[in-house]
Amino acid sequence: MRKPKKERQEALKSSIKDNPFVTDEELSIEFGVSVQTIRLDRMELSIPELRERIKHVAEKTFDDEVKSLPIDEVIGEIIDIELDNKAISIFDVKPEHVFQRNRIARGHHLFAQANSLAVAVMNEELALTVKSELQFLKPVKAGQRVVAKAQVTDRQPHKHRAFVKVVSTVDQAVVFIGTFEMYRMTEQSEGDNS
Repeated sequence: MRKPKKERQEALKSSIKDNPFVTDEELSIEFGVSVQTIRLDRMELSIPELRERIKHVAEKTFDDEVKSLPIDEVIGEIIDIELDNKAISIFDVKPEHVFQRNRIARGHHLFAQANSLAVAVMNEELALTVKSELQFLKPVKAGQRVVAKAQVTDRQPHKHRAFVKVVSTVDQAVVFIGTFEMYRMTEQSEGDNS
């Protein structure tokens, strides 16, 4: 049974707050209403469309926060970052990112998104990838959105190393996993007794 409009709009607000990069299509499925109904609800609630929400979230502070590379060198769009801890980026697969004969994304784009996110999450002026282990689990096609989540899993300040795991998904299905060993120029030892 469908929720009354007022109840649905409250739940919609909450859903978008929890996940600012949820699409109108995903919301229409979640609430069992048409995409047009979701759009009308958003307009009534003054909630901007997805592209504007992403831009707003990304512009908050990422340009100032990311130290290891210019924000425009990150492949994909960073939508959340906590330096030396975790980060999230999204990458929309366009026709220029895929093989023409089968419309499957070229692997180096998935790697580039994950690797640049692993570099960006470092609270460091200079961070370089030393080694990576990659698993491509499912093909990604043109038109799909890849959500990459990076997590710093280990720090070895005495060796100038940090380890980052990146898991990339499309519609919550894991498509790529990368583990990156990162070199960092300085020892980040504040609060770290190792």
